[in-house]
Amino acid sequence: MNNTEKLCLITGASKGIGRATAIKLAHEGYSLALMARDIEALENLAEELSSVNTDIITLKTDLLKKEDIIRGLDTIFNRFGNIDILINNAGLGHFRNAEDLSLEEWDETMSVNVRSGFILSKEVIAGMKKSGGGHIVAVASDVSKRTFARGSAYCASKYAQDAFFAALRKEVRDYGIKVSTIYPGLVDTPFHAANPDADGTEWLKAEDVANAIHYIIGAPKHVVIDELMIHPISQDY
Repeated sequence: MNNTEKLCLITGASKGIGRATAIKLAHEGYSLALMARDIEALENLAEELSSVNTDIITLKTDLLKKEDIIRGLDTIFNRFGNIDILINNAGLGHFRNAEDLSLEEWDETMSVNVRSGFILSKEVIAGMKKSGGGHIVAVASDVSKRTFARGSAYCASKYAQDAFFAALRKEVRDYGIKVSTIYPGLVDTPFHAANPDADGTEWLKAEDVANAIHYIIGAPKHVVIDELMIHPISQDY
C-alpha cells in the first residue's frame, strides 16, 4: 500500500503540531481526516492544501463529547471505509497549583488528553484488525516522564496517556497494529504562547515534531518505533 491509499486521522489539526503534521503528510501523499473544534481553521488549512493531490476531509469535533467523536468517525468510515493511521495529537493544559485547580479543569484535562485517545483508539482497532494492520500514534510529552510544579493535572494526564498506549501496544501487536508514542519537549506553538514570559526562539518547531511523526509512520512494516523522545538542544531535560 502506498501513501496515496492510506488514510490518516489527525486530532487537534487546526494549529500547532497537528496542523504541521497535516501539511507534512499531505505533501507526502497521505489522505487526511482532520478533527478540531475550530472548523474555520480546518477549512482554511484544507484550502491551503487544495493544490496538493490528496483527499482531505474536515470534521468539527469537540473531543469532550463522545457523540461528536463517534459522529466524526462514522463520517470517515462512510467515506473512506477504514482508518489506517490514527494520530492522537489534541491536548490541553491548565497550569496552576493543585489547590487552585477546579474539578472542571481537572476533568477537562483528563477528557481531552486521555479519554479521547481511548475512545478513538477503541473505535479504530476493529477495522485495523480486519485489514491486517494499522498504526496508532500518541503525541504525549516529555512530562510523561517527569513532573513540574503547577502542572499536576497536565502531568497526571500525560502519565496516564503514556501508560494507556504502552499497554495497548502489547494488546494489538499480534494483529500487525503498531502503537507509537512521541514525547516532545518544549515546542514553539500556540500551546506555549499563553505564557508571556516564554521565549521559544530556541525551542522545537511544530515542523520538527511533524517530521518525527512522518518518520515513525514511515517505518517498514516489520518495524515499530515504540517510543521517541525529542528535545531542543537548549532544553536541559
